[in-house]
Amino acid sequence: MSVLVPLRHDAPESIVQDLLTLLVESGATTAAAVERARSAAKLSEARIDQVLTKLGLVKEEEIAGGWSRLLQIPVFDAADFPSSATCSDKLSPRFVRDSGIIPVFEDDSSIRIAVIDPLDGFAPQAVSARTGKAVTRAVITRSAFEAAYALLYPEGRETADTATTHEDIIAGDVTRLQDLSTDAPAILHVNAMIENAVEQKASDVHVSLGRTGPRIRYRVDGVLKDVEPPPVHLHAAIVSRLKVLANLDIAEHRLPQDGRIRFGVGGREIDMRIATMPHLEGEGVVLRILDRSSVELDLPGLGFPPHIERALNQLLTEPHGIFLVTGPTGSGKTTTLYAALRKLIQPERNVISVEDPVEYHLDGVAQIQIQRKIGLDFPTILRAVLRQDPDIIMIGEIRDAETAMIANQAALTGHFVLATLHTNSAAAAIPRLIDMGVEPYLLSSTIRGVMSQRLLRTLCPQCARPVRSLDGILKAHLERLGAKNENTLNLDRLREAAGCARCNYSGFSGRTVIAEILVVDEEVRHTILERPDAARFETLALGQGHAPLIEAGLERVLAGETTLTELFRVTGEVARS
Repeated sequence: MSVLVPLRHDAPESIVQDLLTLLVESGATTAAAVERARSAAKLSEARIDQVLTKLGLVKEEEIAGGWSRLLQIPVFDAADFPSSATCSDKLSPRFVRDSGIIPVFEDDSSIRIAVIDPLDGFAPQAVSARTGKAVTRAVITRSAFEAAYALLYPEGRETADTATTHEDIIAGDVTRLQDLSTDAPAILHVNAMIENAVEQKASDVHVSLGRTGPRIRYRVDGVLKDVEPPPVHLHAAIVSRLKVLANLDIAEHRLPQDGRIRFGVGGREIDMRIATMPHLEGEGVVLRILDRSSVELDLPGLGFPPHIERALNQLLTEPHGIFLVTGPTGSGKTTTLYAALRKLIQPERNVISVEDPVEYHLDGVAQIQIQRKIGLDFPTILRAVLRQDPDIIMIGEIRDAETAMIANQAALTGHFVLATLHTNSAAAAIPRLIDMGVEPYLLSSTIRGVMSQRLLRTLCPQCARPVRSLDGILKAHLERLGAKNENTLNLDRLREAAGCARCNYSGFSGRTVIAEILVVDEEVRHTILERPDAARFETLALGQGHAPLIEAGLERVLAGETTLTELFRVTGEVARS
């Protein structure tokens, strides 16, 4: 006859309340956090101690330690587990997984199990009945359980009971994911994650799962930074919740998916693009936050230097031709084109944009979204757009030879075309188009101007401090601006990053734009016919009086707006002292 060490006979509600009291008294949590968890527990019909960990209000280790003190049972962590599975001939990996228990010791008369939920009486009784031995318990965190299970039962990830078909498993997974995605902790975590990201003015949110657990990062001012991750067991629920919001297939884990989410934050609606990707450890998700209220969509508000803005305004008066904006991903190219379009929108003009994806909705523009799954790519749409009697066409990106040639043909036939192109400099854009197959004699007739831009993080005004010593590298670059020695320069405004609570100790707050521009005049047109390299066009741009990116950035450094290190990070300039 089997013997089972009994649980305390107090009502579970009473034991949980004892645990909450212990956690508050020990400083592991606060009374306010407990009340917040209590509200979530009512919504999800979950036990409040479990909700506390799901919401990240109390560390798993604190909960386990509390149970250990109340129930007088030991706490096990990953280091305490045996090197191989215990009692594997009687307890299947699936039972171990579903029950949340790990057998850790066995002798002739007893077996010890580490349990995630020490108030679960069924699992110990089942183990006792199966083995015919007395069962004693230890408590384990879910994170330690996941690590131990992966080590001791590697086959458990891939196998299921022989009576269960593949279809049954899939159906069960879908049901579980649907339940997880509508569970209050998942909803609260996703809501808090998005609200915090918008509050910090993040452009992207990265959700991933690695060997060490979940990871959440915000891209703020172009740089990724880690934030507090959720508990490991909540990762699948968060991914599923995001998929539900975007109307994606929550059962599909093998293929990437993408969609859109509309989310209310602070009384306004935020658009987000979502892209999922299967990683080795689990699905990853990237959210692109498209907060129209945080973006200036007019040229004066973008912060271009006066000479760049004047050149831009002049180029936008052209009746036809091509204007290109170049730079890497995240350099603000699309925002610049949107601002240019807003300036060009007039009732007597038919303005059409072809984008992948449409990031912001503009009144007065017929915006078209690329959909490659149904064959709606850039060349296909552009050929159709030319039959829609457009005056102005915006192309999200010229990616291939066919798109480049159709854009050039549109400019030749009297349309004004605005587009982005991935090159490192304005001068490199024209050789790139020629390499794509656009004939130089055609390009010289259509191209009107090329601008390259970058976004630099600006120093936090609260904590930026004067530079303590002038770096030799900075001196060398200042000489390129025409300085002969330190005595001729006003270095009083040079600043460096420090870090404070206002800027989350990064030393930076916000971004500013730097740009270089190449206006295509008669000299440039004749040069295009000779198929020159980018260096020749750079010389021509300098002859027009426009400074290259590095010099435009150095002016921002001298004005105390940013640092030399930030300038080199963004431009990729190799400094030589």
